[in-house]
Amino acid sequence: MSARELFSFRNPYFSVSVGITAAVFLLTALLGFIVLPYAQPELKFTDLWDAICSAAGLPRRSPSSPAPKPTHPLSEVVLTPTTLAHPSQESIGRGATLAQRCAICHGPTGISRADSPNLAGQYVAVIYKQLLDFRSRARTNAVMSPFAANLSDQDIADLAAYYAYLPRLPAYHPEPQLPRPRIVINGAPVRGIAPCGSCHGSLDNKTGSPWLEGQSKVYLKEQLQAFASGQRTNDINQQMRNIARALTPQEIDEAAAYYASQPPDIVKATD
Repeated sequence: MSARELFSFRNPYFSVSVGITAAVFLLTALLGFIVLPYAQPELKFTDLWDAICSAAGLPRRSPSSPAPKPTHPLSEVVLTPTTLAHPSQESIGRGATLAQRCAICHGPTGISRADSPNLAGQYVAVIYKQLLDFRSRARTNAVMSPFAANLSDQDIADLAAYYAYLPRLPAYHPEPQLPRPRIVINGAPVRGIAPCGSCHGSLDNKTGSPWLEGQSKVYLKEQLQAFASGQRTNDINQQMRNIARALTPQEIDEAAAYYASQPPDIVKATD
């Protein structure tokens, strides 16, 4: 039998092989691009094409909820892993003096007794960036914006060095009392959401991403909601805005509660 006859639809074996291959391809595409996306209960699609794009890893956006346009100036702070990496003792001392004005909200030791963020042990680059953003109004707050407006570059570096020098609250996640939320540990790959711990973890931290352990649940929820609504716009490359918009209210609540958990003796000590 010649090659032309072998690869001809007149050859029943060739025809059957092509038919089986095509059927397997179509079945695989149907399962992967249509059935599996609709099987995810947390996903909502506007139409069939939206589900196919999601399964293919293409960015999708509902036409009924376009991304909000930023209403504030964007952050122009450039961070590297070496930003303020080795502050001097003099800088830390100057920061301690300046921090006396911050104690009413952030606590005398950097641990807040209200719902302001804890600054003790926070990464130096995080405090440095946020203060610069408050000063430039890339991030706004009724208290912090006026306060940061009068800070010099050296003041901001000194405050960041001092608070980073203080001991931070540890991670506290006893199981099974506090099960680990899936969004924190595994993320949601189908929706393009990386695990929170990949940037905010104790072992792996992305430069500019804050230490979240022990922060107030109220504060964490407010910030995630601000990113989702576009009220806060000083995240690098819109990463947090993109993630927060894709989170469900339940996921926001679970992530905030997970990071806010602390031992009872520490909670009582800060009351």
